[in-house]
Amino acid sequence: MKIFRSLLVAGAAIALLSGCGNNNAEDSTAGPAAQTDAVTSASIVNQADAFTKAVSAEGNWIVAILNDLTLDQDVVVAGEFHDKGTAENAIYRKLALYAQDADHKITATYTLTAPKVTVQSENFRVQGGTIKGDVYVEANGFNLYKDATIDGNLYFASEAIKESAAVDGKVTGTTGIK
Repeated sequence: MKIFRSLLVAGAAIALLSGCGNNNAEDSTAGPAAQTDAVTSASIVNQADAFTKAVSAEGNWIVAILNDLTLDQDVVVAGEFHDKGTAENAIYRKLALYAQDADHKITATYTLTAPKVTVQSENFRVQGGTIKGDVYVEANGFNLYKDATIDGNLYFASEAIKESAAVDGKVTGTTGIK
């Protein structure tokens, strides 16, 4: 049963990212989100150290977790990334706290637990699932998608950064400037 569950979770993660990969067949060095990297890249993670690296400035434009994940240290989401890993695309970064099937229907949601998550990447979207802990946003364009939750407080570094955010998901604590 454990093997079946592992294969099911891995398959769901591949399906999650299959729609997010770069389909440019002419450039086999297209960067971290190239189609082949969707299977082997550190952007699909299930361990704390791999997650920390994936959201760092050396990480990937999209990070997906495969299960609930607990970190005992603060997390910093840093670096400038572009949609689908292509420099010509808009600045964008995503944390996928869910698995989905081939039809993009969410099949499972996950919880990321950390004492503090600091967002320094512009246009960072949290989608699906829950971040359990406080989130501090220091970059413009933060997006808490409608199906995501912050089980904690959400703080923005300035009023301008707060105004640039889209908070359509749920925040169980305080939202403010800090």
